Amino acid sequence: MAVFRIEKTRDYTVMSNHHLRNTALSLKAKGLLPFRQMYPDGLCRLDDTTWSRCIEFEDVNYQLAGQDDQTAIFEALCDMYNAHDASIGMELTLICRKVNRADFRKRIEIAAQGDAFDGVRVLYTEMLRTQLEHGNNGMVKTKFLVLTIEAGDIRTARARFSRITLDALGHFKAMGALAKALDGREWLEVLHGVLHPDGERFSFAWEWLAPSGLHVKDFIVPSSFRFGEARRFRMGAKYGAASFLQITAPELNDRVLADLLDTDSSIFVSLHIRSMDQNEAIKTVKRKITDLDSMKIDAQKRAAREGFDIDILPSDLATYAGEAKNILRDLQSRNERMFLMTFLVVNVADTRQKLENDILRASSVAQKHNCHLVRLDFQQEQGFVSALPLGVNQVKIQRGLTTSSVAIFVPFISQELFQGGEALYYGLNATSGNMILADRKQLKTPNGLILGTPGSGKSFSAKREILNVFLVTKDDIIICDPEAEYFPVVHRLGGQVIKISPTSSQYVNPMDMSLNYSEDDSPLALKSDFTAQDFLRKLHPDLMGFLRRHLPRLKRLDQMAAQVRPLVNSMAAGPGKFNVRCFGGAAIGRYQQLPVRFFGIADIVDGRFQRRLDRMRLCNCHIWSCLSRISSISA
Repeated sequence: MAVFRIEKTRDYTVMSNHHLRNTALSLKAKGLLPFRQMYPDGLCRLDDTTWSRCIEFEDVNYQLAGQDDQTAIFEALCDMYNAHDASIGMELTLICRKVNRADFRKRIEIAAQGDAFDGVRVLYTEMLRTQLEHGNNGMVKTKFLVLTIEAGDIRTARARFSRITLDALGHFKAMGALAKALDGREWLEVLHGVLHPDGERFSFAWEWLAPSGLHVKDFIVPSSFRFGEARRFRMGAKYGAASFLQITAPELNDRVLADLLDTDSSIFVSLHIRSMDQNEAIKTVKRKITDLDSMKIDAQKRAAREGFDIDILPSDLATYAGEAKNILRDLQSRNERMFLMTFLVVNVADTRQKLENDILRASSVAQKHNCHLVRLDFQQEQGFVSALPLGVNQVKIQRGLTTSSVAIFVPFISQELFQGGEALYYGLNATSGNMILADRKQLKTPNGLILGTPGSGKSFSAKREILNVFLVTKDDIIICDPEAEYFPVVHRLGGQVIKISPTSSQYVNPMDMSLNYSEDDSPLALKSDFTAQDFLRKLHPDLMGFLRRHLPRLKRLDQMAAQVRPLVNSMAAGPGKFNVRCFGGAAIGRYQQLPVRFFGIADIVDGRFQRRLDRMRLCNCHIWSCLSRISSISA
């Protein structure tokens, strides 16, 4: 295993192979990664008193949601920011990077099943690969919230993070986003993915540290760093550049982050957000208003000396004074707080030209929203380190914003559905253009309903999914087709068509039973109960109501039998004939007697009959049917 030591020279930082036996030369002391220790439970120690935790959250369909849903998500995001006081630092990191191409392509491979349709599976796989190349499925977008606190020891940090993390997960749940707190290995894997943009595999186990004497940084660092240029840096074979977003727009919309991340290049965006104490924020705004008023008085004095109208003020002064008063009103009367935010953008590319093109595209996005993307000259190292999802901010370029102004940078775009295993292809995401692969058996609700106007392709969609299930999985496919629309598909796939109708020569055997018919109860008892209920329904349309109305008035069992026997004898000529002549061993051409025992009769008679009738046969009526003789049906 190659081990790297970081040594700083005058103009750049370089790594060289070296066993980290000397702690003075170790990554822990001189490394670029600004943390000291990563614990297995996900707690990270940045320095003597600073600790951080990382929460990963998934995307939600914000861009496709209605106005009311978007407002609800925005308000929940504001509540999450307001819930963190000035002692808690927040870093919102959104990473767009490549994944391992070989592993990614395996997720769309359709395995051969050794039948006549393997050629179709090969063609289907090639079609999916083509769709993969057209979309951005080679890129993965992940979102993280890193929380930072001050604590004297690890026990205090764990106790405080247990509450803070739980509250943050609750806020994400209110927004409809799935979220989880990362453990130490998962966090290291995220850092490894950022430092290895091409998607190299991450190999690490906590058991490897003690025997090797290595630090966790040794398993995530790239081959080299170089920060010798003013406007870019080198990370392994990659070129990178760190910039910050200068927010000059009077108003922003919620598409800023979505437009920045809408790219097929590696980019990660970090927003360092820290709340100000409310009283201190109000005092600061009041001081600014006082300064503006003083400037206003000075301008009026100059105008009076020079003979101008004192009501004519510089436009910037009048604008700033009005904005300051609006901010003070929001802080005092609305649910708004003041935050200090640093907006960092890091682009990574294979070549310098590609890097410059990516930065130019990001700059055009910023200009579209009346902002400016400014390169961090001579601060590339600080900008890169601050953009990592660790909670460290070494770039002291901050912008004061209220809660709603911070929350306008909505981190949600569109939820992607790209599952592995026996996932089926359902089309392209309308927002991102990525493939939609889903396995119904992995979803919370596997059921589906196809809705559409006439001629919109509902039947075609169902047939396409049937074909997908047939090619990708080994599941059984059962189609209830009253219109005989799917007969050609079933015949083409080598299936079996069973026609069931009053004139059909094929029948369903209701008495068919296997030994695994039931796991808990007696299979014979369940089947007998079902068969008895079926007989009851065929004897009379409302047999239960008939028995409830007439049985309490009967005094003797023979009177009960006399009432029921005409119903039984009349069923041979009625439309409800119980025709099951497909049974094996049926004696066609002659009648056989079938003694029937009615069960569960105690729940439909008067209470004085219940104990007596529960264990007695109601009647011994004989039903004439084309069946072989069955001695009895046991409960």
